[in-house]
Amino acid sequence: MTALSMAPALAGPIVLYTVVTSITPGPNNLMLLSSGVRFGVRRSVPHVMGISIGAAVMVALTGLGLAQLFVRWPVLHGVLQGLGMAYLLWLAWQLTRMPAPREAEERAGEGHEGEGSSPQEVRAQPLGFWGAAAFQWVNPKLWVMALGLYTTYVPAGSGVPMVLGAAALFGVINLPCVSVWAGMGQALRRSLRQPRVLKAFNWSMAVLLLASMAPAWMH
Repeated sequence: MTALSMAPALAGPIVLYTVVTSITPGPNNLMLLSSGVRFGVRRSVPHVMGISIGAAVMVALTGLGLAQLFVRWPVLHGVLQGLGMAYLLWLAWQLTRMPAPREAEERAGEGHEGEGSSPQEVRAQPLGFWGAAAFQWVNPKLWVMALGLYTTYVPAGSGVPMVLGAAALFGVINLPCVSVWAGMGQALRRSLRQPRVLKAFNWSMAVLLLASMAPAWMH
């Protein structure tokens, strides 16, 4: 059976796998939920695009043999895993300090500093395209997703067109799935005006973000 004739049969399972793994909680989705709360959907679009395109590129390279580098040099996997955990710990700490949505919106305005705003708060910006794309390389959940895609749904020995097609489909389906989380964040903005509610939300997101590192801890 050729790659072209296998593609339709593989598309359905790959779509279902991508939806289930992309829309469930993980580092990307929790970051987008917080970004939606703090900056809204429109300003989070580069973050969303960086996730989906960066994930598709990483998934494609994994299918083209990148994973073999970690088999040959396990230290590389350890370095990426360590960087990912360190970055997620830093993000969790940042989440506990996230200001109220209205404050963040005002401080993000051009040249308008609110009273008592620190320079760091005034410069608050959502994660951009390149930052989100780069994060995919240290995202423990995405590595598990990429390896699961090829070990379960893409036949061993598949050619480059099959691998690239699976990665492209993964990226296309991933986009609306992660976008939902930014939308949910924006919908929560009015509910998080109260300091106590905001603090509980921030700490919940930080704890969930740390819990999302479980796939890396289990390896």
